[in-house]
Amino acid sequence: MIGLLFAIAQISGGILLGLATLDKWDGESNFFNKIAGVLTPFQTVIGGALVVLPILKFSLLGLVSILGGILLLTHAFGKVPALEGSLRKLSDKLMPFKAIIGIALIVIGILSVL
Repeated sequence: MIGLLFAIAQISGGILLGLATLDKWDGESNFFNKIAGVLTPFQTVIGGALVVLPILKFSLLGLVSILGGILLLTHAFGKVPALEGSLRKLSDKLMPFKAIIGIALIVIGILSVL
């Protein structure tokens, strides 16, 4: 059960993070924009799942999920003043790789389901 939830979180997080690239592949149908519009209100939950669930079962692929979760939780860092500075620095360093991490999360999530 946790594996399926984790795969769904990976695919959802991947869509949110990789939206710029996915939108280019999509063309005129706006399929990924519509999905991202539905997922955006749940960004914090998805990011939290991507950080917490891999800790329960750590693997190298879980590291990609943790990085994606950190990127999705960037907006919530101000609520944790003690960690805000270091988490923002990490997020800033990861930002150039946002689309790559997003696409990797989609691939890992789909492979997990299969």
